[in-house]
Amino acid sequence: MALSRSTRVNILIGNGHFLSHFYMLCLPPMFLTWQDAFHASFAELGLAVALMSGTTALLQTPVGFLVDRHGARRFLIGGALLMSLAITAMGFATAYWQILVLAVASGIGNSVFHPADYAILSGSIEKERMGRAFALHTFSGNLGFSAGPPVSALLMALIGWRETLILLGILGIPVVISLLLQSRILNDQVRLEPKHAGATLTGRDLLTSRTMILFLLFFMLGAMAGGGVQSWIVTVLHAVKGMSLEAASLALTAYMAGSTAGVLVGGWVADNLKRAVVPAVFGLTIASALLILVVNWLLLPDLLVTGLTFLSGLALGASRTPRDIMVKDAAPPGQIGKVFGFVSAGLPLGGAITPVPFGFLIDRGHPELVLVLVAGILLLSLFCAGSARATGGGVPAAVPAE
Repeated sequence: MALSRSTRVNILIGNGHFLSHFYMLCLPPMFLTWQDAFHASFAELGLAVALMSGTTALLQTPVGFLVDRHGARRFLIGGALLMSLAITAMGFATAYWQILVLAVASGIGNSVFHPADYAILSGSIEKERMGRAFALHTFSGNLGFSAGPPVSALLMALIGWRETLILLGILGIPVVISLLLQSRILNDQVRLEPKHAGATLTGRDLLTSRTMILFLLFFMLGAMAGGGVQSWIVTVLHAVKGMSLEAASLALTAYMAGSTAGVLVGGWVADNLKRAVVPAVFGLTIASALLILVVNWLLLPDLLVTGLTFLSGLALGASRTPRDIMVKDAAPPGQIGKVFGFVSAGLPLGGAITPVPFGFLIDRGHPELVLVLVAGILLLSLFCAGSARATGGGVPAAVPAE
């Protein structure tokens, strides 16, 4: 049975997004081995991931401008190829500085995915299926994050770290080839030529508008809250609730599983409850925050804590696709690349902000405040979302392509 065109597009884009997230988290299992191989400190080891993530965050917006001007397909194919080659080349590194240079190269390749993927999905998928397409895109990235560490660790134990990186890098080549061979079905977003745009607002003006700044903060604050839970909920539940490390870890696993599954629920909401997209974002985010507070404040059995963390993750995950649809609807025609490149830069930025100050709070003897702050940050993110929605009409519907 032949697959529909939309299904093939979703598979192609999803495979690339899986690859980009997989490569970002396949490196940490190498750290202890690299420490012996290169005599590197833990700070230097962490720098590899920091450089990859930081390069991605910094370049997403410039790449978004290029995607809007020249089309997304060439950048998507080139970025996937660069990531694969960079990971492969790490297997041949003879000094740690080479790992760092290749981490930057991998980050450059990774920077193309969000602006290019959203531009292609917006131009290739029917409007009535856009929510599910966005959901599958996010879902595939989450799967990549989940698969990266265990697959890398298992292969490293079986064949060694060099062979693992070479093999993982080579596995990206079929993804690149499939994108290249089927690129004809990857339609770009609808673009408006300057002479037809009827507006003088530049891309820079668009991204510095109040609406886009607020959406950036919305994404960043959501990532800050998620990063706080992922980094510290095990420690908090152990210190505050007296849960064993195994039970607390299970609660984190439940939260992550709920968040991943919730993305698919959010896709259904976005497609079938179109007029309720904004209320869904607010209701689901508030529910996630309240469930986190219940876990923090009430003395509950371990099994119930696990169930509540699952539901909190499910609610937050379900809010993500409607959130993305809000941003898409606010983006002027032909400007989706730069808009998503800009606002999604808030995700790695937010994820990098909270672990250290939350850890400092725990060091000071206040682990009970961590989840309260997580809930507060989620509610604050809704203020940004509501304000962005309220000012969205101030963004012109047409912007000259740059």
